[in-house]
Amino acid sequence: MRGRFDVWAPLPSRVRLRVGDGVVDMTRGEGDWWTPAGEVPPGEVDYAYLVDDDPTPWPDPRSRRQPHGVHEPSRTFDATAFGWTDQAWTGRQLAGSVLYELHLGTFTAEGTLDAAIGRLDHLVSIGVDLVELMPVNAFNGEWNWGYDGVLWYAVHEAYGGPAAYQRFVDAAHAAGIGVVQDVVYNHLGPSGNDLPKFGPYLSSEGRNTWGEHVDLTQPEVRRYVLDNAAMWFSDFHVDALRLDAVHALVDDAPGHILEEMATETGVLAAHLGRPLTLIAESDLNDTVLVRPREGGGYGLDGQWSDDFHHAVHTALTGETDSYYGDFATPQALVKVCEAGFFHDGTWSSFREADHGQPVDVAHMPAWRLVVCTQNHDQIGNRARGDRLTASLDEDQLGCAALLNLCSPFTPMLFMGEEWGATTPFQFFTSHPEPELGEAVAKGRIEEFAQMGWDPDVVPDPQDPMTFERSKLDWAELQSGQHARLLALYRRLAEIRREHADLTDPRFPALTASADDRVFRLRRGALELVVNFGDSPVTVEDVPAVVLVATASGAILSGSTLSLPRHGGALLGGG
Repeated sequence: MRGRFDVWAPLPSRVRLRVGDGVVDMTRGEGDWWTPAGEVPPGEVDYAYLVDDDPTPWPDPRSRRQPHGVHEPSRTFDATAFGWTDQAWTGRQLAGSVLYELHLGTFTAEGTLDAAIGRLDHLVSIGVDLVELMPVNAFNGEWNWGYDGVLWYAVHEAYGGPAAYQRFVDAAHAAGIGVVQDVVYNHLGPSGNDLPKFGPYLSSEGRNTWGEHVDLTQPEVRRYVLDNAAMWFSDFHVDALRLDAVHALVDDAPGHILEEMATETGVLAAHLGRPLTLIAESDLNDTVLVRPREGGGYGLDGQWSDDFHHAVHTALTGETDSYYGDFATPQALVKVCEAGFFHDGTWSSFREADHGQPVDVAHMPAWRLVVCTQNHDQIGNRARGDRLTASLDEDQLGCAALLNLCSPFTPMLFMGEEWGATTPFQFFTSHPEPELGEAVAKGRIEEFAQMGWDPDVVPDPQDPMTFERSKLDWAELQSGQHARLLALYRRLAEIRREHADLTDPRFPALTASADDRVFRLRRGALELVVNFGDSPVTVEDVPAVVLVATASGAILSGSTLSLPRHGGALLGGG
């Protein structure tokens, strides 16, 4: 059992603990773990480490709280002190669930965990089963997407810190909602990363998009990752982890760290008596991630699938630039629904290579693929950070909801899409170092300029207004189009609970087809019909209409349904 001030530090020849008003020598022990050699004060206290002869105090690599920023001393945190009220909570499984992704800093005007608690009833009203928080680990600066975290064990103080996180999870469970935490194990941020002063956390032999990759050849670095995953489940009672960009993890060990994490998570789930879920983000289109370990896979529970997003986005918007080019036909959506991936070993014009592996649709349940029509990446990494609301009419937004929530996969919503929020979600940072901030802003502008965008329309990530513009306007959902769209999402939530066909995970139990601009998806006794075209269409042999997803309506005459341009409906019976 490690002491609360023990630290792994194989690189220094001397480590001292600065705690309270004093300095305590530390002794190197087995495995290069250093332990205080003298008395340390009890209770909550600020502390830091002095490495070799450097007078600079460095925070704990496993710090649980950074009240004054990532360069300042750490503060002890007793995770067992919180009075949990969720003893009767039995968890939420991924199968049949609806996810909702949000960024804490922009979800509410206050941008805190406590403020987010006040919106849990709203999430219940639209049928959310699991709320997914974008990364909350400590980063340098005031606001950030969270993927530049440098102290993975600490909750960013501006959000409320670790105690507020516990309050949020407890309140979510009381509302019947599970919590998914987005975690980043493939890299550390460029600002405030002091871990290499203690040990070889990063590899100098390889780099990924974000810099040097995490060195998983080091057993203690692997333990650093695995213990962090366990912390969220044990100390914070979260129900699932979303693992960012697992394709960037470099691990040549006989047992991949994802498999190791799945194994340990399964052990912990058995002990806690509730399901614990691991969801991977990967652009590899390879279900080895979710294949059971006994079948040669890693044993994760789910993975993001971008192909569904690309197919729906292209069908609704007509955009065919960049990676959307391969999805320019409605047949792409047909294949995604029936086969799981569009690119399953086929040629990708964007990658200029064959891409992906086939899904074993005879055996794999469709719920293992988490899909969306909008998320933080697909919005925030556009030049303006514009949502679908900026380019689609109300009817098309309704069709997007219908396609997502009635698909065979696990649907995920992005905060505000349920009422057609008009606020953008832009890429924002607050790096304190002027040179880093300038480099990030310049790089962002140059990236989009190369794609033909006017540099003047690309927001400066460092401008505080970029962050402020990205905050949701909750007043919007009270009137007009916003209220009508919200009512649609709420009705779709009810329908998902009323009709078992919509949570049936069997690929062989569905069929899809597309004729010109009309897409049809049969799921048991239900059929989804969407007219992507600009002209009305008629649909024959309609037994009944369960739901019309568009404000302009539809007309059922006998067994013939007249569907307007950009119209969608859910048909039942027959």
